[in-house]
Amino acid sequence: MRPHYLTPLFSPRSVAVVGASDTPGSIGQAVFANLLAGNFQGKLFPVNLNHKVVAGIPAVASVRQINEPVDIAVVVTATRTLPAIMKDCGKKGIKAVLLAKEFADSEQLEREIINETLSISRHFGIRILGPNVLGLMRPVAGFNASNYTSKVRPGNLALVSQSSALCTAMLDWADSKGIGFSSVISVGNALDVGFGEILDYLVADNFTQGILLHVHHIHDARRFMSALRAAARTKPVVVIKSGRYEDAVTGVTHSSNLVESGDVFDAALARAGVLRVDTIAQLFTAAKVLAANYRVGGKRLAIVTNGIGPGVLAADSAYSNRVELAKLSDETLELLNGVLPRNWSRGNPLDIIGDASPARFRTAVKACLDDPNVDGVMVIFTPQAGTDHLTTAQLMIGLQRESSKPLFLSWLGDAKVSESRELFSKAKCAHFRAPEYGIEVFRNLAAYQRNQQLLLQTPGPLEGKRADPDVAKARKVIAAAAKDGREILSERESKEVLAAFHIPVNPTKLARTAHEAVKLADKIGYPVVLKIDSPDIIYKSDVGGVELNISNEATLREAFDAIIRRTRLARPEARIDGVSVQPMRKRRFAREVMVGVTHDEAFGPVITFGAGGIAVEVMHDRALSLPPLNDYLVASMIRHTRIGQLLGAFKNLPAVDQDELADVLLHVSEMVCELPELREMDINPLIADEQGVIALDARIIVRPPRPDLKRYGHMAIMPYPSHMVVCAKLNDGTNVMVRPVRPEDADMQQEFVRNLSEESRYNRYLSSIKQLSQSMLVRFTQLDYDREMALAMTREHKDGEEMLAVARFITDPDNEGCEFALEVADRWQGKGIGYLLMSALFDAAREQGLKVMRGEVLAGNKGMLKLMHKLGFSVEPHPEDRALTMVSKSL
Repeated sequence: MRPHYLTPLFSPRSVAVVGASDTPGSIGQAVFANLLAGNFQGKLFPVNLNHKVVAGIPAVASVRQINEPVDIAVVVTATRTLPAIMKDCGKKGIKAVLLAKEFADSEQLEREIINETLSISRHFGIRILGPNVLGLMRPVAGFNASNYTSKVRPGNLALVSQSSALCTAMLDWADSKGIGFSSVISVGNALDVGFGEILDYLVADNFTQGILLHVHHIHDARRFMSALRAAARTKPVVVIKSGRYEDAVTGVTHSSNLVESGDVFDAALARAGVLRVDTIAQLFTAAKVLAANYRVGGKRLAIVTNGIGPGVLAADSAYSNRVELAKLSDETLELLNGVLPRNWSRGNPLDIIGDASPARFRTAVKACLDDPNVDGVMVIFTPQAGTDHLTTAQLMIGLQRESSKPLFLSWLGDAKVSESRELFSKAKCAHFRAPEYGIEVFRNLAAYQRNQQLLLQTPGPLEGKRADPDVAKARKVIAAAAKDGREILSERESKEVLAAFHIPVNPTKLARTAHEAVKLADKIGYPVVLKIDSPDIIYKSDVGGVELNISNEATLREAFDAIIRRTRLARPEARIDGVSVQPMRKRRFAREVMVGVTHDEAFGPVITFGAGGIAVEVMHDRALSLPPLNDYLVASMIRHTRIGQLLGAFKNLPAVDQDELADVLLHVSEMVCELPELREMDINPLIADEQGVIALDARIIVRPPRPDLKRYGHMAIMPYPSHMVVCAKLNDGTNVMVRPVRPEDADMQQEFVRNLSEESRYNRYLSSIKQLSQSMLVRFTQLDYDREMALAMTREHKDGEEMLAVARFITDPDNEGCEFALEVADRWQGKGIGYLLMSALFDAAREQGLKVMRGEVLAGNKGMLKLMHKLGFSVEPHPEDRALTMVSKSL
């Protein structure tokens, strides 16, 4: 892979400061002084129109007068100078500019100047960081292009902030705690370079082991999510969000009214495998704990203490933080009963009595760590008569080294236990002055572990669930509404769309007169339901537009007229198409739920699930997730609602058919993926019981998608590209399938690599590996289809599916080109597989808008080089390694 295109910005070898100055208090003076004082090993060039020397260094009037190459220009001059300076930078060949100065974004003139500057930069291929930034720091390299005047320590955390003010507060807090940074990047208004590109760079940065983000708003959710997910696979990422309630999710359905933008952001972060926190202290504490590789396997905590009061307070804190107190196993309780004093608490919290010796502490904590029902242990020590805080601390440090489960240590008091705290700090143990802080960290670790599981979910196609949806039929219904100038589909139309995606619906027929309604009811069979049918009325109950359990013709005629009368009285301006007639569904054990879709301006479609009925907004019981969904994500959504707890068997109620309920959510996810027009939707109520599910009512809001969007471009997370699945036939007549790789292919991928000959493995991996490591296996099968692709060729045989070959590419960070790899099983070589699979890979790369494909081939791999010539690749010797050949092809 080539060096990241932002390397000149973040790791420059030469820097020009345009506006460098000796004037005390000026930004130009502060930035240039920081660069000089930071021991930057590259070359510095001051640029100043009015002075020949700045800080004792000869200055020039323009970057074009610098006689050496320049990687980055740091610009601190007035807004009006920016277009001219950007032109000079472009003509000089500078590819990165940092606008390290405050610029207003409200003045029309300044906005026009900024837009002109951006246009010039794009013409010359210059990348801009800023404006409205504190600056850029790389403490590990002595590079400080900022106006921050206090000390910043080098370290392994990267800090990326949208707010200069919050960034300085974070730096001040971190310095007081001895925390250092690999990078400090103030994004500002993100005129050009945004979070996604910065994250891509930090993922590949060897100096960065953890990433801290402050986010206010997102410009490009797809790039942000792709980069965030890539980062979270390899490094812990912790996020703090400001402006949580500024950008409300707006819409007309219950689903939209139940959702706030902060909820969507939380759901996006969870799906990306990162952790969101609320305070600066939590941000750094979580980052330190995660970077130290503390992990938990669940959310069950044991509390061990020699004081029942602190133990109960800690248990209360656990309850308020939604941390589950572990239920100790019978074996653990039996062990502890045999070794602890007779009056110990015999439960969790474990009060091991005030005079607990170091050995008693160790015995109790070790028993908890060994208990399979426990995911972490909080140890609370209170200095009392007969206790030994230092020896106890030493034993806890030893236990932490022995166990993979985390220990959280809280030695209460101050002077008496200070020596123990120093010991914990030296040993890098997680220790806290108060237990509630430790419980908060445990909660965050449990949330991080759950989010990492969500990150691993790459939903595949719904094959095997039900037949393929009739997408064309659904689009026909939507197109008919659009032709009429309507965004709101009627209940009948909404149910037609649902039925096209195999979601069970209560059939609905339109009657324009009472006589037509009687005929329909006779055909359907009594009892029936009548509902007003109007394109202008979403909530029919609000206008008295619903009559239930109509059992005969006379009642039906009376109800029909009453519905029309009440509706005209409540909404005289509304268009009325008639009254819909549908069967009255009576299910004794039914639960009412709601499934919905809303739209977030940043992250696109969001799927919601919760309690249904007319009081949904009062109950406010809902969970949400970004599509696409799979079984794991659906189960997680249901589990995190109150109604979800009522779906199992209890009292006289049998459990609902949860497989059918999950299918509805999966098919709604499929709808969202395939219908970019779908803006909002309510299925409410969706009746669920032991017999299955059925949608009694539904409403869909549609809008034309942006014409420039690529397939699935309306979504923040790229779904499985089912349209790339094709069947083919090899030269020898073997029937094969070419399809994108899925996570469940891991075992098949491993078996494929194991069965390769040593020569084939060496040709592909340039090493003599026997099989893929777990991390490589995850990397090769859990794909972000927005930035990479792996196509497998498989065939069906008596023992199942067999992988014959796999071709993959990963895009360059600039999204212009990609690097490919191809491997074919030894016994399947020479059958035209390579040509067929690479042709499919070209199509996939072109669909992503890539322009060139490159690769490296061993010079001795004659078969591969022959295929490269046949496919139209240019083949050239590697400039640095004669054993390799470089191949490239324009797409």
